[in-house]
Amino acid sequence: MAFKKFPVSRPALKPPRFSPAPLSPTSPTALVPPPPPPPPEESLATLPTLSLFPTTNTILTQTQLNNFIQTHLKPSFTPHQLLTFLKNHLHHHPKFAHLDLHVFNYAASLDSFRHDHFTFEWMVRTTAITDRFDCLQSVLRFMVSNPCPCSDGIFSCQRIEPIFRFAINSFCRVGRFDDALIAFDNMLKSIDGKPNAAMYNIMIHGFVKYREHEKALEFYNRMIKDRVRPDVVTFNILISSYCKNLQFGLALEVFKEMRVQGCVPNVVSFNTLIKGFFRERRFEEGIGMAYEMIELKCEFSSVTCEILIDGLCRERRFLQACDLLIDFSRKRVLPNGFDYFALVERLCEEGSVEIAMDLVDELWKNSNAPSSIACTILIEGLRRLGRINIAFKLMEKMLKEDIVPDSVTYNCLLRDMCDGGVTTEANKLRLLASSRGLDPDGVTYNILVNGYTREGRRKEGEVLVNEMLDKGFLPNIATYNRLMDGLANAKVYFLHR
Repeated sequence: MAFKKFPVSRPALKPPRFSPAPLSPTSPTALVPPPPPPPPEESLATLPTLSLFPTTNTILTQTQLNNFIQTHLKPSFTPHQLLTFLKNHLHHHPKFAHLDLHVFNYAASLDSFRHDHFTFEWMVRTTAITDRFDCLQSVLRFMVSNPCPCSDGIFSCQRIEPIFRFAINSFCRVGRFDDALIAFDNMLKSIDGKPNAAMYNIMIHGFVKYREHEKALEFYNRMIKDRVRPDVVTFNILISSYCKNLQFGLALEVFKEMRVQGCVPNVVSFNTLIKGFFRERRFEEGIGMAYEMIELKCEFSSVTCEILIDGLCRERRFLQACDLLIDFSRKRVLPNGFDYFALVERLCEEGSVEIAMDLVDELWKNSNAPSSIACTILIEGLRRLGRINIAFKLMEKMLKEDIVPDSVTYNCLLRDMCDGGVTTEANKLRLLASSRGLDPDGVTYNILVNGYTREGRRKEGEVLVNEMLDKGFLPNIATYNRLMDGLANAKVYFLHR
């Protein structure tokens, strides 16, 4: 079945031609070995030359580098020994680390030495990671003109494609697409058969990342021309590119083409389209796409739910967002750990605290427990409405489920309870919180002692004051005496009533 080519609005992209050649031994950056000295003693006869126009500093560095190499690298070294030297000695040296390409070229100039894919890969990765892209080009040119010993037989070395993949990805990362195209073409000459779709995806994604939509389409069409089958990642990149360029209709065409070609969409495909529908204010179609995911047994992600809930909340469709979450929860498709605090926060801001409470209860009942942030927001909303008893029950349930609140919200609720004359219940909440790892502080104890003082519960208050003394929450004896005197002089609240 033939793949559909997507139209582009300008001529096909032609990468610059490049004829690979070995590193020139006469270039200033090449490591040119001088004629070997007479052989009275066995040593590293030729050492790397840093410049054809030496200065005092260059000569000093040259001498130091030569001594460093002679110390750690013995004559007639192998590629494995060179790799060990580059990794363990040169790479971590504060002065010579940037001279690794000189050492690499020096080794290549020796008649008895030949680089293999291990040294090639080390140099490609090192120069790419350190953003030395001109050096990376030099290494790739040398690798093309001086193949790995593994390629001496019928087949090419299997590590060549991964090495080029890393280099091409690095070029695309910084937008050097001309270099990436040269490396891509050289890779095609160096490997057996065709590269896989991942190699083309790197190039297409690079163009999309830098808003080169037309070039991305051109490279996709090249992929089809090369008879490389696109995968789900390819189509996802194109769908995302069309959406970013406000061509949502064409993004849907790519999605249809994807399914016609037998490529099963994944959660990224659906998320991109749902976000596109919401951007186009086609909310019902976006929600329908989510239910299509359920029918196709495509697992939801937290990102899917965030896109849906955030999009509906922006349009103040809070009730529809609540119904959607509850329905997903009942269908057992709501992702574990999805934090719906944003919806709870918006409901509380709108004064719909009871609706937020019903939402949390319903989702909690279906094993979708709220986060500590969602519970804190809800408790604050209940406190503002004076629903202290409901807030207390919610915090008690939180602690029993090992959802630990922050100390500020916790202390504020204890203060409200003490102000309401239920200090004993507040103290029980303190004990429960302590068993769950939320230790009381000085503020907690002061709130409870003041509550017992107002209620005339001297005995319970004295127990807490003594605990404060033991834990170092009382700065001096005067504070201790003041709290004890307050408890002793308080009226007995229950007898008075």
